[in-house]
Amino acid sequence: MSSPSKRREMDLMKLMMSDYKVEMINDGMQEFYVDFHGPRESPYHGGVWRIRVELPDAYPYKSPSIGFVNKIYHPNVDEMSGSVCLDVINQTWSPMFDLVNVFEVFLPQLLLYPNPSDPLNGEAAAMMIRDKANYEKRVKEYCEKYAKPEHIGATAEEDKSSDDELSEDDYASSDEPVTGHADP
Repeated sequence: MSSPSKRREMDLMKLMMSDYKVEMINDGMQEFYVDFHGPRESPYHGGVWRIRVELPDAYPYKSPSIGFVNKIYHPNVDEMSGSVCLDVINQTWSPMFDLVNVFEVFLPQLLLYPNPSDPLNGEAAAMMIRDKANYEKRVKEYCEKYAKPEHIGATAEEDKSSDDELSEDDYASSDEPVTGHADP
């Protein structure tokens, strides 16, 4: 096993052993979801987001790709795709960082200290600059509407149902009579 593979496994195990709920997407260790709670002392407190993480083949030498699955109102997160504009992850990533750092340092910092001068969501950035109280109100509305534990469960179920093939049980016939008549 090569060094990046060992490191990937080690970092993933470390993340799984922490307080985060991790759900693998495929059989491999490169794509997974992590449930992330909004930090205290921020308008995101009380919100729970499912974060999709994709580790490149060159991880830890290349940064992971992360995105919010359920909606969040934030200047540095694209509202439609969930993509994150996060300099530390995208540009200044170092192999010294690991996956736990992403969820304990980088994402909380992003939510605590948004950067409206480098927006992916221009509307959120403008509102944050012009009307901070209304911005925080909108953030809380999004938390209520899109970032509750039941929202992440629904998102996971939708993803599963579209990817899963029917099992043999799904093809089983019922004992109910068929209405109508067969063609002769």
